[in-house]
Amino acid sequence: MMLDLISALGRVIREFTANVGFATRTFFSVLLASGGLWRRLRLITDQIHFIGNYSLVIIAVSGLFVGFVLGLQGYYTLNKYGSEQALGLLVALSLTRELGPVVTALLFAGRAGTSLTAEIGLMKAGEQLAAMEMMAVNPLQRVLAPRFWAGVIAMPVLAVIFSAVGIIGGYIVGVQLIGVDEGAFWSQMQGGVDIWKDIMNGVIKSVVFGIAVTFIALFQGYQAHPTPEGVARATTRTVVIGSLTVLGLDFLLTALMFTQ
Repeated sequence: MMLDLISALGRVIREFTANVGFATRTFFSVLLASGGLWRRLRLITDQIHFIGNYSLVIIAVSGLFVGFVLGLQGYYTLNKYGSEQALGLLVALSLTRELGPVVTALLFAGRAGTSLTAEIGLMKAGEQLAAMEMMAVNPLQRVLAPRFWAGVIAMPVLAVIFSAVGIIGGYIVGVQLIGVDEGAFWSQMQGGVDIWKDIMNGVIKSVVFGIAVTFIALFQGYQAHPTPEGVARATTRTVVIGSLTVLGLDFLLTALMFTQ
């Protein structure tokens, strides 16, 4: 019994180490294959449109409702201490520092990430990647690299849109519906939000999340078993691994950025 347990544990550790090594090698291979990609920007812009534009609606709508909730809950919390005039600052800091990058990354993993995994997985199942290699076309450069950089570029833009729409949602609830002073709402926000410490740190977070989530989605599709079940499992792993990675990275980045 003990030997079976040790054997199973060793097998899990061996498979995990092999997957980490393969993922690391693939990541650097994608970076190396990106060297000549910038001479063909159309490949990247097409993927930015596919990834970013098709995710825009869910990002904007989610940001609006998150702003609604922040405005409502923030007002009731601040009102207990007579600080409801700071509602704009609360909404802006919550969105730019934390909720904007994190929720955008989670939605990105569920929308664009699964789409990328399924697309690459189906290309592998249909032997399109193998056909590219037979024609001396590097699939990392032609397929994975454009999608990787498109995700890295699209993520910060989507996070900024999420935060901006969320602030508008907080304004609608706090000022238009509840009656918080409009001047105090915007002036507190303008005076308390620092463009480098708050906004830029949020952008840095979204870039890191974009790198992580996009590569996880591409890697899961690239290593998926070339069967319908294999592609389905890879798509599920993209959401699970991507979401947990975002939450873990968020803790590390927050500890580095805001605990000085």
